[in-house]
Amino acid sequence: MSLSKTHAFESLTPDLVLDALDTVGLRGDGRLTALSSYENRVYQVQLDDGSAVVAKFYRPERWSDAQIQEEHSFAAELMAFEVPAIGPLTLQGQTLHHFGGFAFSVSPRRGGRAPELDDGEVLEWIGRFLARIHTVGARSAFVHRPALNVDTFATEPMQWLLEHDAVPLDVQSLWTRKCEQAIKLIATHATLTGARGQKHLDSSGIRVLRLHGDCHPGNILWTPADAAAAAGPGPHFVDLDDARTGPAVQDLWMLLSGDRQQRTRQLGMLVDGYEQFREFDRAELALIEPLRTLRLIHYSAWLARRWSDPTFVHNFPWFGSSDYWQGQVQMLEEQIEAMQEDPLIV
Repeated sequence: MSLSKTHAFESLTPDLVLDALDTVGLRGDGRLTALSSYENRVYQVQLDDGSAVVAKFYRPERWSDAQIQEEHSFAAELMAFEVPAIGPLTLQGQTLHHFGGFAFSVSPRRGGRAPELDDGEVLEWIGRFLARIHTVGARSAFVHRPALNVDTFATEPMQWLLEHDAVPLDVQSLWTRKCEQAIKLIATHATLTGARGQKHLDSSGIRVLRLHGDCHPGNILWTPADAAAAAGPGPHFVDLDDARTGPAVQDLWMLLSGDRQQRTRQLGMLVDGYEQFREFDRAELALIEPLRTLRLIHYSAWLARRWSDPTFVHNFPWFGSSDYWQGQVQMLEEQIEAMQEDPLIV
């Protein structure tokens, strides 16, 4: 894949970061630590007063200001209902700021570690808070942020990859055929064929609502009950950058791993906690493998679309080879089989 000579983030220097914070009344002492983030650029910034904040600079041209503001408003709504989400600070009357061609926000720093997902108590605790997130998410609908569906996560990404010659010719025909076969199976689920709006019900009665959207273990900070922390013990949900409309199970399935028996046990613990606050619709269990397949297709297109960013070239050197795409074919074949199996039961 070809590389462009420059990328927007190349102009995001440490001086620009500090100057941006100055515009919202925060003076850094010069110490910046880049935090793990590929989509955006995120820094821990030490301030002159001895405190620290996290500054997030959004990838240009990905989200509109209205879409980013909906993310911020959702985070604020969650925090108002005492859900442990970490949202941006209000500085000079607003949460979204602009400087040097970038949109940015500033959040409080929160410590934590990865959750121990083999611990049933941890899973149950996470399940309780996911239910609380969804209770808030069901109160109203996103207006500007997209829905999670087969068009946005599979059909359009597949077409983009083919139109931009991202798939090597030696595997392109087979990959395309497997994608089309997978998409046909996904499209049998009405919930994933384009629904928008919190009150939509498909033919199975499955409701869609505002979600975290990308609730993998890396987006959950865990604070042990015996640790001193201002945010309190337990899970703290970060990075609502992919918040969108979809079925509730989207925020559960990425926390499952292992064989079928292990995933069934993990899901049972999550649902046990979830149903202490909110009913979980068992019909959504049939969406787990279709949602996994959507993420698989979307992920390849995400990497290809970001290839002009040197960070991606450095961190994903294996992407784009024939071996990579042959591996994708194999995973699609496995997902096609999985989507035709009986769903997990809890």
